[in-house]
Amino acid sequence: MMLLAFGLTRRIEILEMDTTERKPRDLMNLAIIGGGSTYTPELIHGLIEARQALSIGRICLMDIDAERLDIVGRFAQRMALAAGSALHIELTTDRKEALTGVDYVLTQIRVGGMPARIQDERIPLRHGAIGQETTGPGGFAKALRTIPVLLDLADDLSRLSPNARLINFTNPSGLITEALLKYASIEAIGLCNSPIGAQRALCDHFQVAPARLRLDWVGLNHLSWIRGVWIDEADVLDRALEFAIEEGWGTAFEPSLIRGLRMIPSYYLEYYYNTDQVLAKQQSTAIMRGEEVLEIEKQLLAMYADSALATKPAILDQRGGAHYSTAAVDLLHALEGRDATQILNAANRGSLPGLPDDAVVEVPCRIREGAVRSEPCAPMPPTIRGLVQRVKAYEELTIEAAVSGDASLAVHALNAHPLVPSYAIAQRIWRDLRDAHAAHLPQFAKHGGIS
Repeated sequence: MMLLAFGLTRRIEILEMDTTERKPRDLMNLAIIGGGSTYTPELIHGLIEARQALSIGRICLMDIDAERLDIVGRFAQRMALAAGSALHIELTTDRKEALTGVDYVLTQIRVGGMPARIQDERIPLRHGAIGQETTGPGGFAKALRTIPVLLDLADDLSRLSPNARLINFTNPSGLITEALLKYASIEAIGLCNSPIGAQRALCDHFQVAPARLRLDWVGLNHLSWIRGVWIDEADVLDRALEFAIEEGWGTAFEPSLIRGLRMIPSYYLEYYYNTDQVLAKQQSTAIMRGEEVLEIEKQLLAMYADSALATKPAILDQRGGAHYSTAAVDLLHALEGRDATQILNAANRGSLPGLPDDAVVEVPCRIREGAVRSEPCAPMPPTIRGLVQRVKAYEELTIEAAVSGDASLAVHALNAHPLVPSYAIAQRIWRDLRDAHAAHLPQFAKHGGIS
C-alpha cells in the first residue's frame, strides 16, 4: 500500500531498547509534551520525589496552549520550590526547543482538546454505538487525529535527540505506540496506569508490598485480563477472583463471567461484556464523561492558578490519573539500570501467541540493563482469543488509515471493531467523525468519499 499522506514507509524491524551506544551524562533531561495537561502536576509530584535517585536536572514542559502551559507550569515550579527541590522546570510552546538535548520524552497530548473528546463520545451514540474516548469509534477518531502529530514529533526527535526514548501516555496508548514503532525511527514504549492501579488494589487487599505481588496480565491496552496472581510463590488467583466479585471491582461484571473465565477483566471490558447495558445508560445520560472532565479541569486550572497553592489538590484524583506518576517513575528507574518487570505496551515479538510479532501488546515486560523485552506468555484461551485478535485487526487498520489518509480503510477499520454493529453504521459514523474533526484530519483531505 502506498502511504500517501506523509510519504512514510513502514519500518520492518522492531527496535529493542539498547543502551550500549548511549553516552554517559551527569543529569537527566526530560521533556513532557502536553505539559499544559491537568495531569502534569501528578507527574511532577512523582518526579520531584524521584529527582535525586534518577539524577533529574531539567524538565521542559511544552504545550501549544500558552495560557494553560503558563498556569500549569508555574504551579509545577511552585511545587518544586515548596519541596525544596533544585529541579529546574522550563516552559515552552516551541516543540523543537523542548526536544533538543533530552534523554526522555513523555507524551500526553489531546489533539482537538476536550471538545474533540466530547464529539468522540456523542457521535457514535447517534448511530447506536458506544461513545468512549479510547474504545470503539471514539478511540478510533482520537487515534486518527493523534498518529500524524506524534509521527511528526518523532521525526523531530530523531534529528534533535537521536538517543532519546519516548514514553507514550497518549491514548489509545497501545495503538499509538504501535504506530510509532512501525513508522518512526525512535525507541517508543507505551505506558498506562491501569495495570499498576490493579496491582496496588490487590496489594492493599492482601496487605503486601508491591514487590511481593506478581500478575499474569494479558491482552491489549484497555482490553486486558488478569489471569494469574501470586504473592511470592503462592498462587492466590482464587482469592483475587472472589475479591473482584465482592468489591464489584471496576464495574458490575456478572460473578459467573469472572468465575467462568477464571480471569479478572479490566474495567474497559465492560463495553464488550455489558454492551447493551452500557449503551442504554449512555443514551439516557444527559452529560457525557468528557463533559464531566471538562468541569473538573476548569476547577483544577482555577486551583493551579492560585499562587498560594504549592501541592497537588485532592480533586486531581477525580481526573482519573491514579498511580500515573508511579508508573512513569518506575519505568524511568528500570530504563536507567534498575532491573525490573513492568506491565507495558511493547512489541509482541512472539511473546503472545496468535498475534503478529510487530503488534503492540500489553503484557509483563522484562527490563534488564535498559533493554525492554515482552516476556513469553501462555497462549490465550478461546474465551478471549477471538476478541483480542479482532480488536488487534481494527488497530492495524486504524494505523494504516491514519498514515495513508485512505478513507476506505477508515471505514473498514470501524467495521472491524466489535462495538460497531454493521458496515452501514460504520459508514455513517465515519462521515460524522470526518466532518466533525476535519480540521484535525488533513491526511483525508484528498479523499472526498468514504469508499
